[in-house]
Amino acid sequence: MKKIEELNQPLILSKNDNINGENSIIVKDNNVDQQGCLKLGERVWEESKKLWHVAGPSIVSRIASFSMNVVTTAFAGHLGDVELASLSIANTVIVGFNFGLLLGMASALETLCGQAFGAKKLHMLGIYMQRSWIVLFLCCFLLLPFYVFATPLLKLAGQPDDIAELTGLVAAWLIPLHFSFAFVFPVQRFLQSQLKTAIIAWVSFAAFFVHIFMSWLLVYVFNMGIIGLCVTLNVSWWILFFGEMAYVAWGGCPETWSGFSWQAFVGLWEFVKLSAASGVMLCLENWYYRILVLMVGGLENAAIAVDALSVCMTINGWEMMIPLAFFAATGVRVANELGAGNGKAAKFATKVSVATSTVIGLIFCVIIMALHDRFAIIFSDSVPVLEEVDKLSWLLAVTILLNSVQPVLSGVAIGSGWQVYVAYINIGCYYVVGLPLGVVMGWVFNTGVTGIWAGMIFGGTALQTVILGIITVSCDWDKEAQKVVAHVESWSKEPQYRVNQAGVE
Repeated sequence: MKKIEELNQPLILSKNDNINGENSIIVKDNNVDQQGCLKLGERVWEESKKLWHVAGPSIVSRIASFSMNVVTTAFAGHLGDVELASLSIANTVIVGFNFGLLLGMASALETLCGQAFGAKKLHMLGIYMQRSWIVLFLCCFLLLPFYVFATPLLKLAGQPDDIAELTGLVAAWLIPLHFSFAFVFPVQRFLQSQLKTAIIAWVSFAAFFVHIFMSWLLVYVFNMGIIGLCVTLNVSWWILFFGEMAYVAWGGCPETWSGFSWQAFVGLWEFVKLSAASGVMLCLENWYYRILVLMVGGLENAAIAVDALSVCMTINGWEMMIPLAFFAATGVRVANELGAGNGKAAKFATKVSVATSTVIGLIFCVIIMALHDRFAIIFSDSVPVLEEVDKLSWLLAVTILLNSVQPVLSGVAIGSGWQVYVAYINIGCYYVVGLPLGVVMGWVFNTGVTGIWAGMIFGGTALQTVILGIITVSCDWDKEAQKVVAHVESWSKEPQYRVNQAGVE
């Protein structure tokens, strides 16, 4: 085994090694010159290429998926106010709640598959994906009551009867969408971890165009109304899974996919614990801004404030697709390097990713501030709403800037396997400090939506970003790499050990 000093040599791209039947970008040790190191500019360029190899297609696929919901909402808006409200509540609250949890649970694969790929334990990637399918599929059944009992739950929450009943119908029709998450999320992380991201972008594009055509066809040609929109969402998301899985099964990943295996059922409890920690870590972040909208809705004369906040959150949601792509890319890069025992390379990947995402965030921050009194015209021509958005624009700019750093640091945590610790940090920052501070500033000091949002941003997101930054900077990356290498070895041997103990050998 190489010494740590040898493993920490600078890394470059190589397209010579063909591990999957096509040119792939993989990581390897190489002495570039007599000193064994690249100049800083060259190292940044090489690392940036690896980073964008994952982040670029991820941005495309995330924007396409996000746009499917926007298209569905737009079609629903032309059906009627009740239809729009019902589909929005079903999609944002019910589906959104479960989406965040299942997406977080699937992110455990970014840790396991990324580290296994870096350690060249390629056979384990397919087994990990199958374990994730099993865990998420069972979790879908636990979450099913939110769909089945949506109507009484919404009535209990104070929603009007007509909206609650139609929302319950919509939620029932979206159950296939709910189960698609259990299969789409793992296969996407399986592909990302081995740098096969182009297929995700192409399939997402195809699903998006099918979604637009089907929405028009079922709503305006077959007059299926809001049910047609539900069917379209279901079909579009299952297209994502079958398109990506077809690539995997038909020779796209010969080294990492060898078919279904009984080993997927071995060691499930350890996998459940990591998945649960990942789910809690990310869903706490996902729910945080949804709570912001609910809190603002409790203010007096909140209609204008809610409309203005919705405009800001829509802008933030679109822009968030970029840092979320860097979240995925950083998790893959850090996991790959740690799995290969390259602690210094993982640290350098973190620096490049944080710097790149921050620069992009600064650009959007400047754009928002420059167009503070005009960008809301895209969504509304109401003068009061435009004026309120103008007042909130500086908070939107700060949120975008913070969110360009925070997801990247969360990606470092995912790649390093720190989900449990970050889950506790999120609980403390978001729900012990951020929410109470927002309540105090909004209601006690009577500052309204501005105070609520500012309290939640500076008390929650900013505090969490600082803590994660301190943890990342103070991390001993060489020691972390050694721990990950040992962890990957134990996990890759576990299935064979358990099978032998069962007397199968």
